[in-house]
Amino acid sequence: MKPYLMLPYKYKKIGWLIFIPATLFSIILLLSGFGDFEINTKVFAIYSQELMGESQWMKMVQTNISNTIAGLGFIIGALLIAFSREQKEDEFIAQLRLSSLQWAVLLNYVLLLLSFLLIYGMGFLNVMLYNMFTVIILFIVRFNYVLYRHTKSISDEK
Repeated sequence: MKPYLMLPYKYKKIGWLIFIPATLFSIILLLSGFGDFEINTKVFAIYSQELMGESQWMKMVQTNISNTIAGLGFIIGALLIAFSREQKEDEFIAQLRLSSLQWAVLLNYVLLLLSFLLIYGMGFLNVMLYNMFTVIILFIVRFNYVLYRHTKSISDEK
């Protein structure tokens, strides 16, 4: 079976080099309250609305893009990690990818259902914000963990 939409293995390393600093920058932004690392600049916005302000369409707006930079780095790095081939890509790896993706989507929606039932107000808005990233995080963690466990069991047999 030929794996479609897979990048060469070297992109996995590039992905980690982007993902780790972006994750650290995101954590720093979160812990600092988003105020210490403001990168204010003018950007083109299809739509923009300030809190309790007017809506703007198709205009240049002055805004803080530090969250944008952190989010882009996180997503690009995670996609490179998730969609890069392994050094030895075979049907077992393809099956492992599929099962890890299914597991990640299922767990993501279980967590989302629990959030709907247990979290309210602005906390729920934060949960929805972080929910954008959980599927790919869960996939990467699960895939690498099961792959590590499998390669460790093979090396223990030898």
